[in-house]
Formats: sequence, structure tokens, C-alpha cells
Amino acid sequence: MILHGSVFSICRDAAGVAGHIFAFGLFLSPLDTFRRVIRNQTTEQFSGSPYIYALLNCLICLWYGTPLISPRNTMVMTVNSIGAVFQLVYIFLFIAYAEKGRKMKMLGLLLAVFAIFIAIVAGSLQIANVPLRRNVVGILSCASLVSMFASPLFIINLVIRTKSVEFMPFYLSLSTFLMSVSFFLYGLFNYDLFVYAPNGIGAVLGIVQLVLYFYYSRAATEEPREPLLVSYS
Repeated sequence: MILHGSVFSICRDAAGVAGHIFAFGLFLSPLDTFRRVIRNQTTEQFSGSPYIYALLNCLICLWYGTPLISPRNTMVMTVNSIGAVFQLVYIFLFIAYAEKGRKMKMLGLLLAVFAIFIAIVAGSLQIANVPLRRNVVGILSCASLVSMFASPLFIINLVIRTKSVEFMPFYLSLSTFLMSVSFFLYGLFNYDLFVYAPNGIGAVLGIVQLVLYFYYSRAATEEPREPLLVSYS
């Protein structure tokens, strides 16, 4: 029984480490966007909302991973701590280069995120029953993760409608899939429904994105090209 538990513990930790590695693919994905922002000294038409939402998601999941809420979930806490730092850097860069109106809007949204997070922390600590506290925060983190994983549905719809993978970068889809699979396994080995359920959904959506990518990228290469000059006479 002890050997069985130690094997599960090793598998859990290995899945968590793999999840950290693949998560960096997601955290680093906006770098090209911010290189352009810094180079042009403007945020142009880019939206800062995804970074605000990603920060809130990271903070909620970070709180769930703390020993005060759920023991043996250190990997969940650390990966979301790293993610929160990345999102804060992106948000501050966006604020630095945005025009005044968008700058104030982003500052307001950032304050709202901190207010929501503080309310969740303070409210959950009022729950004396530890299992109930874990369930409440777990449901919040699960809902946050599912909504984050569901956000690419718009891109999936766009890919199907346009039959083009231009707006669905391959490495971003691959990183999402691999990270989701890693934390799905981490949650299974840790017997944590609030970790493996949303990441299982993320893994399925990641598979859908990869299948669509290969299907439409191959269809594009096999599609006969139109002649450069077309006569309408």
C-alpha cells in the first residue's frame, strides 16, 4: 500500500512538473504582441481584457492551491503564481503604452480583479468548515478554468467558418493541450476533481483545435490555386 502511494505521488509530481513546462508556452505566447507594442510605442487595436481575465483566473486557482484551502496541491499554487506574475507584467506594459482612455479602463479593471480576489479570500476564510471551504473555492476555480478553456471556441468557430488556421497558432494550441493533459493527470493522481475535471475539458478542446489545425492546414496546401489573372469576358 505504501509502495502504491509512493508511485502515485511520483506520477503526480512528474505530471505537475510537465504541466509547469508546458504552461510556459502559454505564458510566453503574448511576447510577439508586446514586442510590437514596445517597438511601435502604442497598443494599437490590441485588447488588454484577456490579460485581465487570465490574471483573475491565475489568482483564484493560486488561492485554491494554497494549504489553507487544499493540501497537496503545491504544483497548482506555483504554476498559477508564475502565471499571475506574467499577466501582471503584460498588464503593466499595456497600461504604459495605451492611450489615456484605455489606460484608465485597464487600471479600473485591474483594481476590480484585486477587489474580487480579496473578497474571495476574505469570504472563504470565514468558512470554518475546511471541506466546505475547499469545495466553495474549488467550484470557483473550476468555473474559472472551464470558462478560460472555453474561450477558444470563438477561434474554433472562426477557423471552421473561414477554413483558415491563420488566427489559431499551432504552438499555442499544442501548449494548451499538453498543459491540460499534464494537469488532468496531476488531478487524477491527486484525487482532486476540481483539478482534473476542468483540465480534462481543456484537453478535449485542445484536441479539437489540433485536429482542426491539421485538417485545414492540409486542406489549404491541397487546394488548387486560382490563376493570377482571371478573365471575366
